Amino acid sequence: MKTPLPIAASIAQRPGYGGHASAFLQYALGLRQLGYEPILIDRLSAEMAIDAEGRPCPAARRAAIEWFERVTELAGLRGSCALLLDDGQTIGLGRERLIDAIAAAPCLIDVMGFLGDEELLGASELRVFLDVDPGFPQLWRELGQADLLSGHHRHATVGANLGRPGCEIPDCGIDWIGLRPPVVLEQWPAAPRASSAFTSVCSWRGPYAPIECEGRRLGLRAHELRRFAELPRRVEAEFVLALDIETADGRDADLLAGHGWQLRDPRALAGAPAAYRELIRRSGAEIAIAKNIYVATRSGWFSDRSACFLASGRPVLCQDTGFRETLPVGEGLLAFATLEEAVEGANSILGDWARHSRAAREIAEEHFDARKVLDGLLSGIGVR
Repeated sequence: MKTPLPIAASIAQRPGYGGHASAFLQYALGLRQLGYEPILIDRLSAEMAIDAEGRPCPAARRAAIEWFERVTELAGLRGSCALLLDDGQTIGLGRERLIDAIAAAPCLIDVMGFLGDEELLGASELRVFLDVDPGFPQLWRELGQADLLSGHHRHATVGANLGRPGCEIPDCGIDWIGLRPPVVLEQWPAAPRASSAFTSVCSWRGPYAPIECEGRRLGLRAHELRRFAELPRRVEAEFVLALDIETADGRDADLLAGHGWQLRDPRALAGAPAAYRELIRRSGAEIAIAKNIYVATRSGWFSDRSACFLASGRPVLCQDTGFRETLPVGEGLLAFATLEEAVEGANSILGDWARHSRAAREIAEEHFDARKVLDGLLSGIGVR
């Protein structure tokens, strides 16, 4: 019988967002590759399933539950997952079996402190906080706004520069374990070129508000996208964004469209993990613009989405967050800090796509292979 290894993450809350679900599935499926039985734990409360007016909505709740069930079943996780409902019900593994699995596991991985269930957390002797939004949990704690870090024994982050010189994210007195987003390479085979379009899937604002700290406003992707609005006008290629943007931000949507960005609904283009993979396969390359907080703090953050582009043999043109200090750049992965550098990088990819495509896959195999990434994480916390 395989050793269980639970990971708590949010999937049900975003039905129809295939990329969001895929990011956490990579962790679970990567753990399975290492010989563990991943136990995917999610929770759903009334305020997580609401209508357009922000009120709890039974239809939204049903859609969230159905999404969780469909995604986990298609990923082969139907018998090793649990969705905790606020009425005490559990979809999937029953609560007692879940507690037993957590108690038998070498650790519990808690993404962004999401689990929040004291009984389940208490069943684990080694709780690992996994930070996938570097800057937010650390600054919330430093500013006294929220403390997601307490109650965990070890802490890991995709902010590769956290604790290194030049990174402006406080380490909160914690010895952080750095890791890259894992990719199950077999799910993302390199494929022949399908187009020359630069594509990405992202949100305009995201779930968190900007942070005010020491007279600085550490903002969101919106602030950076505005800086690079002119990019499509400067390059002989299509730029397509599957962008989650609210109607209230219509002026910004018009700004982007007016400069040549083709805006699409991410739920229409990537409404399931399989559609998300197909969107990446049909792309020529990725244009990746980061949240302002990642850039301003020199976090070293790198996107799980960009890792999937690389694995698929799609070159990535990515705004620099400091990741060039720990990842190879120049072929396959190109970093930019200014509009001029972005234009130069895009033209380099268009000029020799085959070379950049080969290099992209090689970077993924070396730095993002789920087996390597997760083996490193578990070794770092002392369970392998």
